Amino acid sequence: CRLTSLDMLFIIFDISVWYVVWEGKKVMKKAISVLLAASMVFGLAACGQQKSSETKAAGETKAAGESKAEGQSEAGKDGAGWKIGGIGPVTGGAAVYGLACKNAQQIAVDEINAAGGINGYKVEIEFDDDEHDAEKSVNAYNHLKDWGMQMLLGTVTSAPCIQVSNESVKDNMFQLTPSGSSPDCIANSNTFAVCFSDPQQGEKSAEYIGSHKLATKIGILYDSSDVYSSGIHDSFVANAEKNGLQIVADEQFTADNKTDFNIQLQNIRNAGAELVFLPFYYTEAALVLKQSKDMGYSPIFFGCDGMDGILNLDGFDKSLAEGLMLLTPFSADAKDEKTQKFVAAYKERFKEVPIQFAADTYDGMYAIKAAAEKANLNPSMSVEELGTAMEKAMTEIKLEGLTGTITWNADGSPSKEPKAVVIKDGAYQSIEN
Repeated sequence: CRLTSLDMLFIIFDISVWYVVWEGKKVMKKAISVLLAASMVFGLAACGQQKSSETKAAGETKAAGESKAEGQSEAGKDGAGWKIGGIGPVTGGAAVYGLACKNAQQIAVDEINAAGGINGYKVEIEFDDDEHDAEKSVNAYNHLKDWGMQMLLGTVTSAPCIQVSNESVKDNMFQLTPSGSSPDCIANSNTFAVCFSDPQQGEKSAEYIGSHKLATKIGILYDSSDVYSSGIHDSFVANAEKNGLQIVADEQFTADNKTDFNIQLQNIRNAGAELVFLPFYYTEAALVLKQSKDMGYSPIFFGCDGMDGILNLDGFDKSLAEGLMLLTPFSADAKDEKTQKFVAAYKERFKEVPIQFAADTYDGMYAIKAAAEKANLNPSMSVEELGTAMEKAMTEIKLEGLTGTITWNADGSPSKEPKAVVIKDGAYQSIEN
């Protein structure tokens, strides 16, 4: 039974009016008594009616809920469902990477849900923009925690990933980065990676160039202010000599000076480099290719996964990238059924060819599914419980993915074989084909 404050105020007001009108008269006491009695009767009647309505409504709600639960598979028998977050740049200079990851995660989740979900529970996702900014990435992580995130497929780029991992480890939330390649991304026990690490990319690039005898005299241009670029550079240099490579020029730039590369390119040219190794992102690489062409210098250019996406750069003349090679575990023109199905679905939905970042994320979503099913997890478990179980299960699965056959080491790093692609006629082509 509930009388509102407004009900009581009206009762008091009525009493006050009677008192003012009838003060000093003998009928005052009787009038007040009658009013109070009437008010109480009315209040009790209203309360009884309200309680009866609430009881009826509760019964109807329960019946409706039972009816819905019987035929509902959308979120599992107990109404629960998985909430898996994503974080990456969907605006700003690195948006090509974040959008690719966001799109591929949605494709994978749609497929998983259509097939019955993860252990019978459907998956809900939410992807937050971090603009390739570490502070904004942490803010996105906190926002997704408020949303109810249980696992994180992110972040997309290395510097934000490192900061988010330092937060997620405090919650023991399982984190799988599709493309954060710095070794520090997986320094915490709760974080795993789908992509090669920076040292792996540098090592594998040197091995590939040497074993395929692409060139012997190598020039390097890298971003010394960026952890991704520096990490690949250092590993490449350490592995160059044993793969028969001679580094004739080692040039650098920084984030404060990344628009004019003419001096560095001239130094590399003068040193006689036959191949120029470019371990940095496609936005700067597009400028390098343009300035190299303007000076009439046309060596072999070789990049890593950060180069992927250059063909999707707005306003970029694709002819400048003709012959550009890059090391990647994914080729959109591969002939296997899994790749062709994914590429067709991606192109139909998003009107462009998927890049490696998309493939890494797609594999990452299926890795989460495989590990959760290996450990027989369900969404009613706590974030801490899920994190501990996922760390163990990830080392026990083998995934036949778009980026190869993948297993995971206890340190969070993946094991798989790299591939190389070359750009011909404005499209990626596998060199192995």
